[in-house]
Amino acid sequence: QVQLVESGGGLVQAGGSLRLSCTASGRTFSSYVMAWFRQAPGKEREFVAAISWTGGSTVYADSVKGRFTISRDIAKNTVYLQMNSLKPEDTAVYYCAGRPGYSGSWNAPRTYDYWGQGTQVTVSS
Repeated sequence: QVQLVESGGGLVQAGGSLRLSCTASGRTFSSYVMAWFRQAPGKEREFVAAISWTGGSTVYADSVKGRFTISRDIAKNTVYLQMNSLKPEDTAVYYCAGRPGYSGSWNAPRTYDYWGQGTQVTVSS
């Protein structure tokens, strides 16, 4: 069974940086898409970034482009989200997600089969 475990959240001042990690286990992840989503209180879960496990192709939400970087370490079965120039509006619970196959939309939560438990990121102004 696939398990995704996030870590690295916390409290940071505006303009600061954090790096989130998502360690995956339970199978090999070739041909998987791995993504980060976030959900703020009272809001719907929104797409942040995604990466193809094998080729490393990436997609970003416009709101984080140029500030966030998604990457993966195949040997460690880990996906990272480096977040720089953080803003108070980045405050949310961040979730790691994964799914097999590259076809279809990468930014729709309903297309992902596996989810982590989430990690809180709070950016103070």
